Amino acid sequence: MNKKILSLMMVLVLTMTMLIGCAPEAPAETPAETPAETPAETPAPPVENVFVSIATGGTGGTYYPLGGAMAKIFNENIPGVTANAQSTGASVENVNLVAQGEAEVAFAQNDVTYYAWTGTESFAGKDKITNIRGMAMLYPEVTQVIATAESGIKNLADLAGKKVAVGAPGSGTEVNARQMLAEYGLDYTDLAKADYLSFNEAADQLKNKQIDAAFVTGAVPTSAVTEVTQTADIVVVAIDSDKIAALNAKYPFYAEVVIPANSYRGQTEDVVAAAVMAMLIVPEDLSEDLVYNMTKSMYEQRQVIIDTHARGNDIKLETALVGMPIDVHPGAQKYYDEMGIK
Repeated sequence: MNKKILSLMMVLVLTMTMLIGCAPEAPAETPAETPAETPAETPAPPVENVFVSIATGGTGGTYYPLGGAMAKIFNENIPGVTANAQSTGASVENVNLVAQGEAEVAFAQNDVTYYAWTGTESFAGKDKITNIRGMAMLYPEVTQVIATAESGIKNLADLAGKKVAVGAPGSGTEVNARQMLAEYGLDYTDLAKADYLSFNEAADQLKNKQIDAAFVTGAVPTSAVTEVTQTADIVVVAIDSDKIAALNAKYPFYAEVVIPANSYRGQTEDVVAAAVMAMLIVPEDLSEDLVYNMTKSMYEQRQVIIDTHARGNDIKLETALVGMPIDVHPGAQKYYDEMGIK
């Protein structure tokens, strides 16, 4: 083979080698992709688990069973929420629990809530509590004065020299008792004894004749009072209308109401009494979505509350903002705006 042909063959081999080396590699086998026209569905992110503590009151009052009903509603209707009703000393304690971040929802009287907001009455001399917000107004809370039949008490003035349960420490009942006694020219030193008792404790001592009378602020009927009537004769003591008017002039939360006859065994006549309003409060910084969902589910599932306690009938969307003494939480306000509630 002559040199010219040999050189030509070497050039040809070299050229083919270079072409093979530059050829693109075959793509690695990959799993079949989902066609663009039917993209794979992205799973929804898991719902964050949230614990909701509902601060109520004594187990013999109205807050506790209502709180239990609300916990049931939240647990069954708001994904990720675990709610539980907690027995507490009621209004004053509950305001502090919410303010300190130890409860997500709390029952309170609207007068006590206002005192906390303004730093007056029970909260005088303390910093104003302004990191709480309103969720809903609920129902009238009647200050009931219950006395044993043997005590001879017919009027609040008759409480002088008697042993009287004035409410649990830090409760709205205790505030009401002190204010009402003052309208009759009395204070705790005029009593034979002022006992700071919960509703259940007061009920037990009324039955055992250890006290003569008790102040109970709550919905009518209050279970602790009903329990007393099963074994003891009681008197529901009326409050004079002019005294209620005087209270209202000082504290605009009070209103005159009537405890209907036969609300309790042995109560055969209507009784005039003073009332404030129960409400729900939440922390200022609680999630807007959570408060929206709690407010929405509470009203949409209201029958659960009605089935638990007759006062559920008084919890109505149209009165959710009537008497609201503080700013409303944005989450609750969003729901009320959607429903046209002003």
